[in-house]
Amino acid sequence: MVPDAAVLVATVRALKAHSGKFKITPGKPLPADLLAENPDDVRAGAANLIKQIENVKVHGVSPVVAINAFPGDFASEHQAIREIAESVGARVAVCTHFSDGGRGATDLAQAVVEACDEPSNFQFCYEDSDSLKTKIEKVATKIYGAAKVTYSATANTQLDRYERNGFGTLPVCIAKTHLSISADASLKGAPTGHTVNVREVRASVGAGFIYPICGDMTTMPGLSAHPAATIIDLDEHNEIVGLS
Repeated sequence: MVPDAAVLVATVRALKAHSGKFKITPGKPLPADLLAENPDDVRAGAANLIKQIENVKVHGVSPVVAINAFPGDFASEHQAIREIAESVGARVAVCTHFSDGGRGATDLAQAVVEACDEPSNFQFCYEDSDSLKTKIEKVATKIYGAAKVTYSATANTQLDRYERNGFGTLPVCIAKTHLSISADASLKGAPTGHTVNVREVRASVGAGFIYPICGDMTTMPGLSAHPAATIIDLDEHNEIVGLS
């Protein structure tokens, strides 16, 4: 199925984090200044959202920004996100489903319907016939803003093997940090001119894609031969069993 629109989820806290003004440490409370009302801090992180909207447009579909609103947010900060997104041609909806359930997402649903009614021209940023390295490099430069891609000796060997074995036409799914558009978690906003390093490349042949692993990124472990889900069930009283 070819998409007609793409939804980008934005939060006040995420845009403030991309301003680069705050030190955020996993496992510790967020800085008090980040939680205080300050639309200028939201605007300082605008480059990240703008780049994400541009990335959607590269693929020929209409962007819709869903502002994921939380009870501690301020209307002035939602307005700042709306202005940022609308300035580059995206539809915007404030979503209060966190507090209000489904009725809090009706504005988003309407915006998506409107976007889907527009003409679209979905396209990938590379061709199936491109080599695996070319696919990786097109994603890195067009979507991540990188200047170049480097490969470890191991990654080079693996890519050559996949090409020789007939998997070169598969798409790529790049595994990298979620904390930056780049592969470096410390680079906030919309960095350009950086280098993406591919340390390893794996193949999911059954699913049909190749996945390069960049930087310090780790992948989730696979399921065991007998995952816990196989013993979870409902008993005759409709009570859940098997969660011990």
